[in-house]
Amino acid sequence: MARNDVRRVRQHPDPPALKPAVFHVLLALAEGATHGYGAMRAVRDQSGGRVSIGTASFYRHLTRLIADGLVVEAAERPADDDPRRGAYYRLTPRGLRVLAAERTRLAALVAAIDALTPARRGPA
Repeated sequence: MARNDVRRVRQHPDPPALKPAVFHVLLALAEGATHGYGAMRAVRDQSGGRVSIGTASFYRHLTRLIADGLVVEAAERPADDDPRRGAYYRLTPRGLRVLAAERTRLAALVAAIDALTPARRGPA
């Protein structure tokens, strides 16, 4: 998400849609702090394999999300964590708000489809 996109989330009544990979990274971190590989695995699992994100792409998105203030490196690590694991990341309050705005946008889209008559809705 570019900085201009994040500014529009704050200023625009209808924030722009998040890219699927960005949405799924935020969603993966909404469960709590996790390391990069755990977040990449969560993206694959929660999308049913429809969103596959490689290491370079994941860290490019993560770097942008950190720069935009949506994600931070977590200060705490689980006590039983493998010390070879890299940094852990978590959503910021702003990241939670952006994710909530995306949920609202998606819910409005589903409501608009549900409001169509069955003939106009198309096959399920």
